[in-house]
Amino acid sequence: MAGKFELYQDKAGKYRFRLKASNGQVIAVGEAYESKAAAENGIASVQENAPGAPTVEVDG
Repeated sequence: MAGKFELYQDKAGKYRFRLKASNGQVIAVGEAYESKAAAENGIASVQENAPGAPTVEVDG
């Protein structure tokens, strides 16, 4: 099974997402969004922009 995005509403009523690996471990989390549509756009952005993204080391 591949990883999956989970979309949920937090206790404050904001929408969030997390990316889980196939073993169930959370490997990434999104920020708090005001709307479900905005959170879905955040997921789409990760899906579109992450494949092949380089790792860059930064200070601090």
